[in-house]
Amino acid sequence: MEKIPILRMGSLLLVTIQVDLYDRLAENLEADLVQTINKTGAKGVLIDISAVSIIDSFMGRIIGNIATMSKILDAETVVVGMQPAVAITLVELGLPLKGVLSALNVEKGIELLTRKIADDKEPEDADDGDSE
Repeated sequence: MEKIPILRMGSLLLVTIQVDLYDRLAENLEADLVQTINKTGAKGVLIDISAVSIIDSFMGRIIGNIATMSKILDAETVVVGMQPAVAITLVELGLPLKGVLSALNVEKGIELLTRKIADDKEPEDADDGDSE
């Protein structure tokens, strides 16, 4: 059975989808990715869909599910390389992909994830120390 490889790069996971996903492969990717986040403690997930030419509502939901589950496990998700036709299809299907950040390419996606992770690490009480 085919599997989509999940590569670890420090605190990030990189998933490069090189084939059009069918339902079973997409579901397996979702499960494998969530397990890998849990096992590695990854803080970011970058999903490169530049080779994906067709997306349907099921795939849109899978991407949204991955982002939601990743967030619950304290990891941010960025989708990169979305082709214009895929973006148009997602909008026409009414799939806003809430919680999914996007970037133009892998390099910009890694920069975005790195910034987002660094921002999340900053203490929330970064005021002047007066707590009256």
